[in-house]
Amino acid sequence: MRRSVTPGKVLAVAMVVEVRGFFGVYLLYCTNPRYQGRVYVGFTVNPERRIGQHNAGKHRGGAWKTSGRGPWDMVLIVHGFPSDVAALRFEWAWQHPHASRRLTHITRRTSRETRFDFHLRVLAHMLRVAPWCRLPLTIRWLKQEYRRDFPAGLEPPLHMPVAFGQVRAVKETKEARSVPTEGLTAVPKRCSVCLKRFQDEENDSPLHCFHSGCTMAAHITCLAQVFLEKEPDQFLPIEGQCPGCKNLVLWGDLIRHYKGCYGNLEADPTSSQEHWTNELNCEGACM
Repeated sequence: MRRSVTPGKVLAVAMVVEVRGFFGVYLLYCTNPRYQGRVYVGFTVNPERRIGQHNAGKHRGGAWKTSGRGPWDMVLIVHGFPSDVAALRFEWAWQHPHASRRLTHITRRTSRETRFDFHLRVLAHMLRVAPWCRLPLTIRWLKQEYRRDFPAGLEPPLHMPVAFGQVRAVKETKEARSVPTEGLTAVPKRCSVCLKRFQDEENDSPLHCFHSGCTMAAHITCLAQVFLEKEPDQFLPIEGQCPGCKNLVLWGDLIRHYKGCYGNLEADPTSSQEHWTNELNCEGACM
């Protein structure tokens, strides 16, 4: 049964979630007694492969900072970035918070604060400042035993779910991008907003409402503009009213549905080069 992510809800996921077009920024924790407590922040398009590279050493694709110091656990990953560039900029800021102009308010690590807790504190702040605070990100704990609650007052925005369980990157295919028609009375051929016909091109794939019985379909940019009518100075919507069923929906839920994760809305709104944010001319402003 199709269900929407409730804002602010913690998602307990036992199965491996498969995500297409994956861009993630992860946190590693060293379990080697000699280096225990060290952490590492990195970017990946394939979490399963990347942790293997880290533990195999720099000659097998791992980073030189982690080579020879393992084993490492990949304990947390943030995914849902609109592009590889956006994820890489998030990675850099997480690695160098005191060099980022967006994070000047973050105090330095205290002597009583572990590296792990400090990096979680930095992450909590990052998720609440622009441009990242408007992205439909998912914060996923890959290892339950490392889980921490976010500090009071620094919880992630309501549209960012906190999930548990492993994630697997899968290749993008044209067939996988098709939206199932089960439960739909008809598949619209025209945009519900601009009324123009959809083109038979991958970059013209419409967003579909996921509510039962709703046949709304719209160009991503058209629907984004509708959702942003009350926020004309913003580029990234957070929520809005479906033009079809009139239900209030999270933009992140629509994008996750668009990417094909129908069961729990945890796939990513990602496309490395051509992305809807670029069409809204906000590449420089957002990132």
